[in-house]
Amino acid sequence: MFVITGVTGHTGSIAATTLLAAGKPVRVVVRDAAKGEAWKAKGAEVAVAEINDRTAFAKALTGATGAYILMPPFAWNATGIPAERAKLIDAIAGAVADAKPGHVVLLSSVGADQPAGTGPVAYLHTLETKLAGSGVPSTFLRASFFMDNWGSMLQGAIDGGALYYGLRADLAIPQVATQDIGKLAAKLLVEGAPKSTRPGSARDGLVRIVELAGPVDVSLDDTAAAIGKLAGKPVTAVSVPLDAMKAALEGMHASPDVAALYAEMTGAINDGRMKFTSADIVRGATTLDDKLRQLRG
Repeated sequence: MFVITGVTGHTGSIAATTLLAAGKPVRVVVRDAAKGEAWKAKGAEVAVAEINDRTAFAKALTGATGAYILMPPFAWNATGIPAERAKLIDAIAGAVADAKPGHVVLLSSVGADQPAGTGPVAYLHTLETKLAGSGVPSTFLRASFFMDNWGSMLQGAIDGGALYYGLRADLAIPQVATQDIGKLAAKLLVEGAPKSTRPGSARDGLVRIVELAGPVDVSLDDTAAAIGKLAGKPVTAVSVPLDAMKAALEGMHASPDVAALYAEMTGAINDGRMKFTSADIVRGATTLDDKLRQLRG
């Protein structure tokens, strides 16, 4: 039995659908039973649990050959984030330790090797550390910047002829489509628990680190050009200073705490502090052009 969280989002839904299509037994974890009905119709078992409820989540994980786990994002207007994340991380790691599934695949991020200075990614570092100490074999799927992030900016960039973001305009970074994350998560679950670890990555149990990017690294300039190609008109990349990015996020009703975390993460990308730790990177099949076409619809 493969247990999948996040099925109401992009990566979890792809992972669950891929496994079901391959005839694998799947149990999806949802917060609302009504959201599980469609999955039940597809042949999945449904568990209703809040991932921040250690007891309920452990019950959902019980008997799993493998489990795909992602840490839900904090609210756009969140405050008190460190305490909320600490409680959530303890619940997830505690449930894994209690249920002892055969293997956990965690959706993590590039930069999760760093303990601080990476915005929200630092919380994934903490979760990785706790899962590694659980004794349950774990695979940390460290994905790069999501191509899907451009969806909320796509129409504005086309209409205004400019793509505004805090990244350095000429800095090529790995970007990946969420469907490729979900497909790889399913593959890793079917492959099973790691048999060996990367030197220096093992703690109390077997840990495997898998780093995922798209076919090629692309910059903000490249992204603006791709949007322009899609729209049939010029689109210029505009690199926004981080203070201005933070102010803009607050203007879109993000809390100051949330805005500061995303600005810190963007700065870490610009400075090269968030980068892959190995040359052995998995490359997804979806190109930026493909993803932008999907996002535009």
